Amino acid sequence: MTDIASLQRQFAKADFLRFDEQNGLVRALVTTPQATAMIYLQGSHLTAWQPVGQQPVIFVSRKSEYAPGKPIRGGIPIAFPWFANDSKRDRIDGHPGPSHGFARLQDWTLSSATRSGEGVVLAFELGSTGMSRSMGFDLFRLRLTFTIGRTLTLAMTVTNQDSKPLVFEEAFHSYYYVTDIHEVSVDGLEDRSYIDKTDDFKVKPAAGAPIRFSGMVDRVYENSTGRCVIHDGTVGRRIVVEKAGSNTTVVWNPWKELPDLGPWEWHEMVAVETVNAASNAVTLAPSASQTMTVTIRAEKA
Repeated sequence: MTDIASLQRQFAKADFLRFDEQNGLVRALVTTPQATAMIYLQGSHLTAWQPVGQQPVIFVSRKSEYAPGKPIRGGIPIAFPWFANDSKRDRIDGHPGPSHGFARLQDWTLSSATRSGEGVVLAFELGSTGMSRSMGFDLFRLRLTFTIGRTLTLAMTVTNQDSKPLVFEEAFHSYYYVTDIHEVSVDGLEDRSYIDKTDDFKVKPAAGAPIRFSGMVDRVYENSTGRCVIHDGTVGRRIVVEKAGSNTTVVWNPWKELPDLGPWEWHEMVAVETVNAASNAVTLAPSASQTMTVTIRAEKA
């Protein structure tokens, strides 16, 4: 586990930042006049962001398991170098790798924490590890910055340090808090066809209407670059999700209890994910870098 005392000494001048741990997982707690946030070093995983005077924007399951090497259900998990299930069935000892890759299971390094205007910027980095090398990923570098204020921005840069192209998928698997999924709609994808993972991965035509929820939704919108707006009708709030460097959008709600999602909790979340996957997977040339960004804000409807 990362040494909390060392982190506190290293970032002693960052008066907006403190550290603690939960069940062996170190986390960074950010407090500013504009917002509060929480980021676990494992996975560089943001689990809370709440602008002052507003209700929470990010959802985390009360049943999530906080333990080293275990994924957290909710927040904004980082998927890399593949999205969802590993397509290589024999990656490790004849078995596929973990769902959504290894980046969310590894401890990242907090490299800087600075003020920027009215907000703050935290930068985390991840390079090759024993786990990544065991899965065939050695010469790469990830840098993830969080700009935290009245808006929240995540920007992840992937650098290929190899002499051959790096092929990967990536995602900000963002879970948003809503009051009641039955009263939620998502705008911005009306003119896009989608892969329906709930119906044998069939390609469905554009719906021509906002997404509404009356059962499980698991849709992959390829070649989608525009913003999405989540309307939380019960409380009259909009969550605006804008992105760059991402060509895939995924919308998901399981419509049921999961082992780490309580029997009522699916009513309180919707995932609108910033992704590059499937036909939009990235092929990165040697020594090149690629950045994917999402900016989130919450406002009255």
